[in-house]
This record gives sequence, C-alpha cells and structure tokens, in this order.
Amino acid sequence: MTGRLDAAAPAWLRAVVDQVPADPLKINPVIERRAPEGAATRPAAVLVLFGGSDSPEPDAPAGLPSDADILLTQRASTMRQHRGQVAFPGGASDPGDDGPVGTALREAREETGLDPEGVRPLTLLPEIFIPPSGFDVTPVIAYWERPSPVGVVDPAEAERVARVPLSALIDPVNRFQVRHPAGYQGPAFSVDGMLVWGFTAGILAALLAVSGWEQAWDVDDVRDLDRVLARFGQDLDAPAVER
Repeated sequence: MTGRLDAAAPAWLRAVVDQVPADPLKINPVIERRAPEGAATRPAAVLVLFGGSDSPEPDAPAGLPSDADILLTQRASTMRQHRGQVAFPGGASDPGDDGPVGTALREAREETGLDPEGVRPLTLLPEIFIPPSGFDVTPVIAYWERPSPVGVVDPAEAERVARVPLSALIDPVNRFQVRHPAGYQGPAFSVDGMLVWGFTAGILAALLAVSGWEQAWDVDDVRDLDRVLARFGQDLDAPAVER
C-alpha cells in the first residue's frame, strides 16, 4: 500500500509528498530494495516526521522554513543488535494496528512519548525490504502539525530522541558516503553528534533528492564505516548492515 493520504501538506513539503523518492546520483541502494519473490517477510513501518512552520520561507530553497526539522532516535548502546544506530521511530506491525500509519504512530508514541493526535500523515512510500531481519518496512511521511514534548521513554531501548534541523542534514559539510566491510556503500550524515547511515540515511537522501532543498555535496567522499563509527564512540556489532 502506497500513496497520498492527505492533500493538506505544507507548501515546502509538497515535493517530498508528491514525488517518488529518487537516486539521481546512483549511490543509494536502499530505496530500490524489494523483497525477493516468495520471500517470507514481516510488515513494519517507520514514521518520517517533519516539523517546522506551516508557512514557507520566501527566500529559502523551495520555501524551507528555518525551523524545519525531523524526528530521529538513537538506539541504546547496551542493545545486543544495532546498538547506537540512529533511526526513525518505528518497528514491527501488531495485529491491532490500523495499517502502516497505525504501526508508525504507535511505535513513535512508545519510543518517544509523542502525541499522535498532533501528527498529520501525508503519504506512504513503497515498502523497503531489510534483508537481515526480513522486515518489509513502509515509511510513513508525516507533518508535525501540533508538536508535543518528546524524549527517551525506555532507556533500555533508546538513549536519545532528537529533533534534527533539516538545515544540518542538507549542509554539504555533514554529508558523505560510508563503506561497510561487508560491501554495503551508501549515503551518510553527521549531525548533532550522531552518525546517520544505512536504511535511515537512504530514506533521507532519497527524499532530499526531490525536495528542492538539497545542496551539492562531495559524493566522492567515501569513508570506512568502522573508522567513522569509532569517532562516534561506536563499533560494528554485527555483520548486518541495516536496521
């Protein structure tokens, strides 16, 4: 299931909502990853939640407001798998969820404490297959119409919840590629003391590519993932490369 859910997206978000995520530089393997025919999959969803003024900023690219941001979480460093990785709020679907939107909002509430009533779901992106876990993940693009306080709900699950400014994500200084020892290579961001890579960075890069906000960055800057993680006080804890 994909497609537009709400026609009332803020003007500065319309390109992200109306256009198919793209990989014009051919460096983003995440967005085209689909489950092999006949593969056993588990449904999941993530909330790609944009906040910021409803009104566009006249002199900014595509009207991007100076206060625009996106909600991210950082997994606890004590977890057995994917420790310290930065992600969108989200997780596996429960039988009682009302589709991907229900899953994304429930998980976001459980992980960050946000009030789902203030979130306006806008569109669903095509499912993305995560090979190590077998999840078929639906990204739910949404606008934070009435922001509520957020923070770490369970320290055993997450050590940080952050509203990351979009201005930091689009700054060319904060963008590069990472290369995993297992062979994966793809876009990454260094923002607010966090390394964003893998699935999360792939979604962000694909949305920025169609947003009208993106600035040219050095795509030839490819860094070894283990070395980058070490600078953030993290390490590679498993051969899997995606959340």
